[in-house]
Amino acid sequence: MAVTMADIQHLRKMTGAGMMDCKNALNEANGDFDKAMEIIRKKGQAVAAKREDREASEGCVLATTEGNFAAVVALQCETDFVAKNEDFVALTRQILDAAISHKPETLEQLLSVELPKGTISQVITDKIAATGEKIQLGFYEHIVAPFVTSYIHMGNKLATIVGFNKASVDEHVAKDVAMQVAAMNPIAVTPDTIPSDVKEKELEIARDKAREAGKPENLLDRIAEGALQKFYKESSLLQQEYVKDPKKTIEQFLKENDKELTVTSFKRVSLNV
Repeated sequence: MAVTMADIQHLRKMTGAGMMDCKNALNEANGDFDKAMEIIRKKGQAVAAKREDREASEGCVLATTEGNFAAVVALQCETDFVAKNEDFVALTRQILDAAISHKPETLEQLLSVELPKGTISQVITDKIAATGEKIQLGFYEHIVAPFVTSYIHMGNKLATIVGFNKASVDEHVAKDVAMQVAAMNPIAVTPDTIPSDVKEKELEIARDKAREAGKPENLLDRIAEGALQKFYKESSLLQQEYVKDPKKTIEQFLKENDKELTVTSFKRVSLNV
């Protein structure tokens, strides 16, 4: 069966694979589109296996909200050229939309969500065949809160989502907090939610520094505790200095707008930022 240019273009539209790959797959499948798609998919699996040890440090990070649910995803690839491709960004958006619609609990569950052309995992494999690069869904984070907001930094390499304790929050206030998370990279909302192993590590580092500086042994714990308090101010969101007005903390900024307002949770996903 002769393969026409219309057939090739149709298969390319369906799979995103290159023109020659589509032509070869159709020839091998004797014009059968289902078989041709399977051939391209297997090629993607083969490419994926070959490039498994490659580093996929580039990609696209997007976030959005719907009701009280917020999600952020990062689709990773090898080169910035692929990451900025419109089709790659569109696929990331499609995966994010699927996350918003299905609200999966884990990244593995998200990969199994069905899209029009197969599961998300299968569609990513098809994209591997089309680009020849290692591609993976590197991150999926979500939160549920009475009010949620999202922020995508210019360039699609960094995005945040933030949840608040009240259903009504000024949009500008919420956005400023989401941007604060992007800019200052806190590790917890409050000091008491910082993991204990992280606190112990900071205390250990502070003691070692003080010891190296020749401080008396009986003062090391006091010096380390002071360093830990500084760490809290730098690493817990509510105690951080507000980037737009360093004279106040994020907690003070929130209370100025609503005395009962606070942040319940946040997520930050970044690639090379």
